[in-house]
Amino acid sequence: MNIDDRCLRILNSGSDKEACSVLLELTTKHAQTFSFPDLKLEAKQEFIASLQKRLENDQSSTQCHILALQMLRLFSREKDKLVTMTTEYSLGLIMKMAGLKHYAEQTNPECVTIQDGGNQDVVVEAQKCLCNLIFNSTQAQRICSKNGCVEGTIQRLKTYKDPALKFEIKFFDMRMLFLLTALCSDTRPKIRYELHGFTYLMEVVDLTLRDAESRNTGLVDQEVDLICEILKILFNLTVTVDKNTLDEEEEAHFMRLVSVLRDLLMVKTLSKDRQEELTSHTVNLLTNIPRDCYEELLIPLNEMDIEGMENKEVEYDGRNMEAIILLLNFLFSRLDRPYKSLKESLTPILHCLCEMCRANRSIRKFCRVRVLPPLKDEVKKLPEEGESFRNRLCKLLTSPITEVKDLVADFLFVMCKESVQRMVKYTGYGNCAGLLANRGLLLGGKSDGNYSSNSDDSETEEYSTLKQSVNPVTGRYETEKSNPFEGMSDEQKEYEAMKLVNAMDKLQRGGIIQPSVVGPDGRPQPVEHILELTENMNIEDQTEETSQD
Repeated sequence: MNIDDRCLRILNSGSDKEACSVLLELTTKHAQTFSFPDLKLEAKQEFIASLQKRLENDQSSTQCHILALQMLRLFSREKDKLVTMTTEYSLGLIMKMAGLKHYAEQTNPECVTIQDGGNQDVVVEAQKCLCNLIFNSTQAQRICSKNGCVEGTIQRLKTYKDPALKFEIKFFDMRMLFLLTALCSDTRPKIRYELHGFTYLMEVVDLTLRDAESRNTGLVDQEVDLICEILKILFNLTVTVDKNTLDEEEEAHFMRLVSVLRDLLMVKTLSKDRQEELTSHTVNLLTNIPRDCYEELLIPLNEMDIEGMENKEVEYDGRNMEAIILLLNFLFSRLDRPYKSLKESLTPILHCLCEMCRANRSIRKFCRVRVLPPLKDEVKKLPEEGESFRNRLCKLLTSPITEVKDLVADFLFVMCKESVQRMVKYTGYGNCAGLLANRGLLLGGKSDGNYSSNSDDSETEEYSTLKQSVNPVTGRYETEKSNPFEGMSDEQKEYEAMKLVNAMDKLQRGGIIQPSVVGPDGRPQPVEHILELTENMNIEDQTEETSQD
């Protein structure tokens, strides 16, 4: 059936049964339709007006309301023909059908039964329609941020403990809040401060976790979907927060949030794929956390706790490090991702671990033990050769993806207490030269990081034996090689040197390479001509001879 004058007449003056029949045929036929190019704008507007009249009519059946909303949802997929659907009247009507106007007007929604908010199937269809309109229209975003839609959604959050409330209503409430907080920045402070949404959202996560615990099962897929939507909203609410100017109440909220995120890291899901998704959203939110709050990821242990633990590996420095182990495992698993998705896969978890290691000494030391254990016989291989954590991270130090390369270098550098000597030891000078150049550390030294003075990097007996033959550039043990200039006269040596200078000069003039020297600030400075490199070498030789005299 096509949308024509006959359909319009039935909607305007036909019986409830006739209208339902027409709408059922249309919604079935166009279930996968995302555009109506053959339907003129005026005809569409007339049809939408007829649907709205059916929604306003309290005498219409629930089935008619559902089908009318489904038809509106199909129309709401078109971004360029939403004019009549994004007026205050239209959005207010759909908001009413979604039960949000009812909840926005309640002063004590805990005392209101679910049935007072309307038929739940009707509510879900109206929510879907609102989500489409908010996503596709800036005008709908603007209106819905001010017409009580946000207030109604936050109020309904308080009824989520009612088992009679359909999951779909909770999910689409959260989807709508996510869209509004993502697309309408004005809603963020309103939800966070005026409506105390930050607290209510955490309570919903807590409630969901307790339900799973009471069943003695992992989270089912629906619960994971709901929690992930909430985590996305919390991310939007915290992404612009100034972490350096928090008052006591805000700091307490963040502490509580980190505690909830720790529980999410350790909760099991019934589906392995959903575990990955849940951890990913948890990590994304952890990147917004103030540094001082990461301590909440660790659970203090007393001697009795440690003695009674089955898995002793999770204990370190008198704390339960299970959450940190899960984060490191998450990073390790993401190192297998295809090259094209490396940036999206690795940057959040790397940023998160960098911040944690800078903020918390115990986390940094534990990560170093796991990622950069004391070197033994593996020093006979290049740092990037092999499948260990260290090997795979060192391989990324030369990645063409700048964000990944820089974050990996930063993570390793922090675990080395920002010591150039230690960084070179574990990665090789060639691999970490980019980081040292960016930080002005090519001449050695140490960054200004606030780290304890006592060393926690004792050398193994195996490494000490091989140490003198480790090439600092490659970071690998190398047997002594014969001198390539042995047996050459001074004239031959000078000839070979000039061949090299000429070859480098040709590459420089062709724009292929840009030779540099280390400036007084510890950063590379380009030279205008290749011979400037030999001048610097002569100056160094003269300085050395003078000091010996």
